[in-house]
Amino acid sequence: MFERTWTVRFSDTDPFAIAHYPRIVDALHETSDMFLEEIGYPFWDLATDHGFGLPLVEMSFEFEEPVEAGDDVRVTLTPDPGTRSVRFDYEAYVDDTLLFSGYEQRVCAEKGGGAIEIPADLRAEFVAHADGDV
Repeated sequence: MFERTWTVRFSDTDPFAIAHYPRIVDALHETSDMFLEEIGYPFWDLATDHGFGLPLVEMSFEFEEPVEAGDDVRVTLTPDPGTRSVRFDYEAYVDDTLLFSGYEQRVCAEKGGGAIEIPADLRAEFVAHADGDV
């Protein structure tokens, strides 16, 4: 599992100080970006250095509580790798209160081509973080 803190800024919220849906999507994308960078596969290097990408094919999340301005939100990401795709499962908390949970589904694809198998070394990183071995 990967974990990071997202501090919700006033600019992330509506007039009622509740976080805008698109800002939450940005926060989740930023979390997966930070995770891939930490394991040595930053998004910006995938195509040029490795010849593949991880485009987003599906995303969903459900709210339990509002995300408010000033919250320090603990966002967790747990990868669930398949053969040709990976699902990033998210949970977001303030203290011990679950605010929302959801996922991103990403496919491993060659540039201009179709889905390919996730390279073994990247898949090993996903598995290690899924099992909590890191």
